[in-house]
Amino acid sequence: MELSLEQRKKEINQITLWGVFINIILAIGKLIIGFIANSHALVADGLHSFSDLVSDGMVLLAAKHSHQDADEDHPYGHGRYETLATIGVGLFLILVAIGIALDATIRLIEPASLKAPGALALLVAAISIISKEALYQLTMKVARRIKSKMLIANAWHHRTDSISSIVVFIAIAGAMWGLPVLDDVAAIVVSVMIAHIGWELSYSSIQELVDTALEPEKVEAIKQKIMDVDGVEQLHMLRTRRMGHQALVDVHILVDSNLSVSEGHQISEAVEQVLTDNFDEINDVTVHIDPEDDEQSPHSCKTLPLRSEMLDLLKQTWADIPEISQMKGITLHYLDGLVNVEIVLPLTVLDNLQAADRLNEKLLKAANTLEHIRKVDVFYS
Repeated sequence: MELSLEQRKKEINQITLWGVFINIILAIGKLIIGFIANSHALVADGLHSFSDLVSDGMVLLAAKHSHQDADEDHPYGHGRYETLATIGVGLFLILVAIGIALDATIRLIEPASLKAPGALALLVAAISIISKEALYQLTMKVARRIKSKMLIANAWHHRTDSISSIVVFIAIAGAMWGLPVLDDVAAIVVSVMIAHIGWELSYSSIQELVDTALEPEKVEAIKQKIMDVDGVEQLHMLRTRRMGHQALVDVHILVDSNLSVSEGHQISEAVEQVLTDNFDEINDVTVHIDPEDDEQSPHSCKTLPLRSEMLDLLKQTWADIPEISQMKGITLHYLDGLVNVEIVLPLTVLDNLQAADRLNEKLLKAANTLEHIRKVDVFYS
């Protein structure tokens, strides 16, 4: 079941606030114990936990703005706030990684300053592994349920902290057994891991900002669903893009050129319904109805006179035909650069069937003096 914007916002806030609580405890604990136990890797891991606090803050801020309803200034909603927040989290991760790597590298250049960490650092690293992995699992579960890239990004931030704590745990154990250099090597390894995740998150969200299409297999599935709709003969100019946790679709569909406007509209609504029913992330579909393939047709109707002008031209052309004054209706079909005309006249204008043939010929002959007319069909009722 699709969640409302308010329900989605509530889910994001709840799991993120849990993350804030755990990250505060871990960050302070790692930094204090890291300094006391002489573990540079644990200090780096503590800074990583503090970076989680910053990303949590970004997520909470984005959740507040991105789940506002569409308004006059933002007719497509505020989903891009979520995208921007994801980029912010990713870039922040990269900056944190650079800082950790530089600090550890400087210490490795001066090996005399390296000291073996204490056993307390090993215990804190173990606690961090367990708590951050649990937080990752819980956050990812919510993220997948509500389809939030921003929350997925934050979950991976928790996972990087868990993985980095594993590296730190191994390094501290090795340093305690006589290899103090492992502590700073671990800090560099952690920084590379953090930078990689930061890049992956930032890149995917930047792709979203520049309106990159949905995945090819998803686009193909969308095409198939559209073609399954009764009345759709072909489709072209299918365009897709993401906006936060949602996706937008534009498409041109080809229908029988003799359909009424209302039937064409009904088919377009059926296309919209089938896409929103079968793809949870699609919430906005724009369907353009084509009576012919305007991608392949060599002749455009864009320059042809519109209805009012065309009717004036026809009335002038048929001015000497008295029966036309009783015309009950007229339909214009703009196809392949020309206009097909259908008119309806009352049966009372005819004396016999031969009169119908003569009248039809007279109307067509007069209309053919106009360069835009292909044919004229006359119906009697």
